[in-house]
Amino acid sequence: MENTQCLIIGAGPAGLSAGIYLARAGIRTLLIGCDPKVAGDYEIANYFGFEESISGRDLVDKGRRQAIGFGADLRCERVLGVHHGDFGGFKVKTDNNEYQADALILATGVSRSRPPIPGIADYEGKGVSYCVSCDGYFYKGRPVVVAGEGVFAANQALELLNYTKDVRVCTLGKKPTMDEEFLKRLQDAGIEIIEQGITAIGGSPAMDSLTLADGTVLKADGLFIALGEASSTDFAYTLGVTRVGNFIEVDREMKTNIPGVFAAGDCTGGFLQIAVAVGEGATAAKAASSWVKSLKK
Repeated sequence: MENTQCLIIGAGPAGLSAGIYLARAGIRTLLIGCDPKVAGDYEIANYFGFEESISGRDLVDKGRRQAIGFGADLRCERVLGVHHGDFGGFKVKTDNNEYQADALILATGVSRSRPPIPGIADYEGKGVSYCVSCDGYFYKGRPVVVAGEGVFAANQALELLNYTKDVRVCTLGKKPTMDEEFLKRLQDAGIEIIEQGITAIGGSPAMDSLTLADGTVLKADGLFIALGEASSTDFAYTLGVTRVGNFIEVDREMKTNIPGVFAAGDCTGGFLQIAVAVGEGATAAKAASSWVKSLKK
């Protein structure tokens, strides 16, 4: 396990801005994230300081080079889970490594919406969950399904084996995108992958079944949502960070309710613009730097 002082999840404008300020302040800084959504070939014409328009990709590339130039460590890895450390700080697990950090900055952009499963909102808290670490315990020995097609879903399914052996993965009609290593781990663990959509959730007062697109009814007491890659909302659930809808609640210093955890950019809501994300990243970095330095006293 590698150690760092501040770990930033997300390498878009907010995360890179935070990385620049932290590394320049002498804080050992690790940024984890691959190409963010903003790193596209479209033109940005309203960002301060650029008389001519610049593409999202070029802007992010400039930010990466600047962060690296100040000493930040950037790694293209997928974060699978974040937990409180056993003796303080935070543990971050990726598809390649595990890290221990004194402080975290969440900057992964806008969180996903609910999957298009009829009636899903009615069963949230009654069988539908977005956090294995939070709710897996309640399904000891009971049948559960993880909804998702990627590495995040595979990891969540494997984590559920700590509580029950009756685990399936449902890709909601998509092709699995997890790599061969995770496919083999699922197979070895006896976790079935179902490539169908879910058309209905059944049960009263809590869920006890799922109906698939071909009419098959599965016995399932729990449905864990793990679409695409893990998001700020997923990490917030695990860490106990307060949310307002799909957004993370922060104060003026970008602090969350959990000491040592900060958030910046679109995941905090508000005016979803690059200029705002960059400013919030700088603010979060200042607060995170102060937090890290206070731990030395």
